[in-house]
Amino acid sequence: MARKHAGGLVVGFVALTGATLVHAAQPATLKGEVENNHQPVSGARVELRELGKSVTTGSDGEFAFEGVDAGSYTLVTSASNQAPVERRVVLHEGQAIEQDVDLGGGSSNTKTLQGLKVTAQTTPLEMARSIQQDAPNLVNVQPATEIRKLPDVNAGEAVRRIPGISLESDTGEGRFVNIRGLDADLNGATFGGVRLPPTNVASPLGGGRAVAFDSIPTGLIGAITVTKTNTPDQDAEALGGTIEITPKQVPPGKDKFLEVELGTGYESQRSTPIKDYQLSGGGRFGPDGVFSFIGTVAYYEDKRGVDDIEGSYADDQANGTPDKVMNDFEQRYYRYHRRRLGYGGELNYQPDNDNRWYVRYFDAGYTESVNRQRLTYNMFGGGTGSVTVDPSNPHGFIDPNVAFDKTLRDEKETIDTRVVTFGGENHFQSVKIDYLLAATYGSYNKPFDYNSTFSNPNAVTVAYDNISDPRYPRFRYLNANPLDPSGYTFGNFQNSTEHDHDQEYTGAFNVTLPTSYFEGSDENIKFGVSARKRARHGEITRFGSTPPALPLSQFIGGQPITYYKDHYQNGYNINADALRNLFVTHPELFPEKDPLADAQSEAQGASNGKENVYAIYGQYQFKPIDKLGVLAGVRWERTTATYGGNQVLVDPVTGAFGGAVPTSTTHSYNNFFPTVQLRYELSEGLVARAVYSKTIARPGFNQVTASMLIDPAADNVTQGNPNLKATTSNNFDLSMEYYLDNGGIASVGVFDKELSNYIINKETSATFPNNGLFAGFTGAAKVFTFANLNSAHARGLELNYQQKFAMLPGWLAGFGMAANYTYVDSSGEIRSGEHLQLPSTSRNTGNLAFFYDLGGLNVNLGAYYVSKNIFGVGNSAATDIWSEARFSLDLGASYAIDEQWSVFVNAKNLTDTRLKFTEGPSNNRPIQREFYGQTYTAGVRLKL
Repeated sequence: MARKHAGGLVVGFVALTGATLVHAAQPATLKGEVENNHQPVSGARVELRELGKSVTTGSDGEFAFEGVDAGSYTLVTSASNQAPVERRVVLHEGQAIEQDVDLGGGSSNTKTLQGLKVTAQTTPLEMARSIQQDAPNLVNVQPATEIRKLPDVNAGEAVRRIPGISLESDTGEGRFVNIRGLDADLNGATFGGVRLPPTNVASPLGGGRAVAFDSIPTGLIGAITVTKTNTPDQDAEALGGTIEITPKQVPPGKDKFLEVELGTGYESQRSTPIKDYQLSGGGRFGPDGVFSFIGTVAYYEDKRGVDDIEGSYADDQANGTPDKVMNDFEQRYYRYHRRRLGYGGELNYQPDNDNRWYVRYFDAGYTESVNRQRLTYNMFGGGTGSVTVDPSNPHGFIDPNVAFDKTLRDEKETIDTRVVTFGGENHFQSVKIDYLLAATYGSYNKPFDYNSTFSNPNAVTVAYDNISDPRYPRFRYLNANPLDPSGYTFGNFQNSTEHDHDQEYTGAFNVTLPTSYFEGSDENIKFGVSARKRARHGEITRFGSTPPALPLSQFIGGQPITYYKDHYQNGYNINADALRNLFVTHPELFPEKDPLADAQSEAQGASNGKENVYAIYGQYQFKPIDKLGVLAGVRWERTTATYGGNQVLVDPVTGAFGGAVPTSTTHSYNNFFPTVQLRYELSEGLVARAVYSKTIARPGFNQVTASMLIDPAADNVTQGNPNLKATTSNNFDLSMEYYLDNGGIASVGVFDKELSNYIINKETSATFPNNGLFAGFTGAAKVFTFANLNSAHARGLELNYQQKFAMLPGWLAGFGMAANYTYVDSSGEIRSGEHLQLPSTSRNTGNLAFFYDLGGLNVNLGAYYVSKNIFGVGNSAATDIWSEARFSLDLGASYAIDEQWSVFVNAKNLTDTRLKFTEGPSNNRPIQREFYGQTYTAGVRLKL
């Protein structure tokens, strides 16, 4: 199909340069083999009817048409004593495809990109765009060749470049992905068609279902496909959409290949080094190349620094306390050491075009060490009336009762995802079957989390101003120096471990029957069955101790730290090795403070669950009239689940922890998921779509558990809700897509998701007795739980444009631009009588990139913007936690020295973008503000 240039989109650019618009179409190639029951047929006549061109097959049954204009054609094949066979073929500019024809009635084997299958890391943008154009449903495809153009180190950062995507970040990297404004827990994620388990259970809204994409290095990815309207043969657990990560494969037409990347660099925040290594290789072997193997390994190591300030407000205005009086303030100086490793491989056995079997293994994750040095201001200690306005500064306050702590967190954690898949596909005459068995494992392991606190018992009078410039609160110490280590003694020590394990076993069997009730070569009926059996358990242990009252001066090292762009002094860092060695070699100095409290914490932190999903589906894809494609069908899923935890027992006399009783809740329900997806070709390259579909999101294990988590240190209680229902959505989509040359596109789409039983985290407050289970609680505590909203919605608009200005003369032909924008309007009754935008919904998200690609030089400048969203729901609009807007700018450049060697340089986060959270929607009430500096990398690539 020919793709026309959009002259109106570039006329301004042409006018500025005085260039002439030229369009040079690239011809296509069509070749194949004519068979009769898998035997080559010589002397067969093969014709492209619309062109009046014909060729005759040779003794090997092969034919070829060279230099064919792009378009849609009827391929007619005839031979003596055989009925003619007709097939519709679609040729794109510059494309070479194969179309085999079996005159004996067998199915033809079409090696075009009509189906949703990205086959290799070398998939060019034009081919990926062809997949999107020809798909019966709404998808976006990002091949590895595009991903590597910008310095995106993990799958989450890569997928954010796609329209409709917003990204939740942590520690300076993208982690959780939101699709069309819906929380990350509501999306599906697959690797090679197999559903991925969650690894980091600390998802933003507590569902614990979201995949942490920062554990998957981009070096493992062949392509990313975001499905926005599910078909019945896909799992229905995809309320926002599904993110499919396709592994790398042996490039078509190659017997072997090797790709190597060696990179290095540094991060400016702590001037720390980076290691970036990638290796992919494989090939075909055995008789006639019936076997193929590909192996991939990617390693990325950094030592990122984070400068962070966090605080909270007294919120005691009702008792006369001035607004913005602080409850606490923390100066946090972080050093992270992350080693991300991913590796995998695939072995294929394909004896002929009708049969294929494969086994695939994938393992990705990271190990991270954390060193957090924290200076804490414990403020508002005198309560109501103790803090006054500074007489010398109307924007400042004086607090005479500030106590200080110096705290070290020394922690290590490992996140890992493993996927093993056995599968195959077979063609029998006019029937195709495919099937797979898979096992996935996701784990989070924290072997230690040492928290050592040194306290200064002397109250310090502090004058502070957090109004003049809320970004940088200013502090003056009026009667003492809290940075002097001699005033601190070892007062508290805690350690905790955590192990979360999620495993799922999957089986699926599908049958595809080609039909010919209407015109069209891709008409078929498809049906199948599948089962997913999932089990999850979590364990947390805690150990609290009163350590020996040793002075801080015995455990300091280096020089005093000035950080946060020289705004704050943090004093001396605490030596982590010295404290760890003391704990390991002298455990007798660390007696357990409260064994019952620790046992209670362990009981509260234990959880388990089983969740099985069984499915049957059927779908029919056909063309009732010319240019109109229809895919209609229904999926039925049955869910049976048991979610378990511990119910904590209380001694009726003392109120102390008295043990725990396992408790569980069982849910069983059935759902039907119908869909009708219409695709109409208005003209060459112009496609209109209209879709109705239905999807689901099940409650998170920790949301639906009957257990209660009590955290006196944070003054909060989290209570699961066993009565939660699954969220479902009726989805409506309309889009118009215009496909341009060189993988360009101009599209507009609107969507409407009508949500039922939307799950939201609720916050209330309560006063608990300061004894027994609630020992350590003082005053009102926060109580978090979960509830269903009767109804909610997310509606919006997507715009997408990408074009290379190849029509311009000379060197100007290398310029191009890409831009996408998504607007989401969501609403739900967050609190009684109060309708607000749904948590995680950013109203505005966009990408803008300018690029140059010509003569081996490729340069990309990419900008990303996401507007603010509700990150946590409070007990009022004033106490909701908001994630503030972010804008970041990245640069990627490479130069191909020859066909084998190339060099690259990258600069990430040129804008030094802050991660900011506020209390309420106004940016003048920050509660967290951290930044990371820039990341620079460079290296070489080899391709054989």
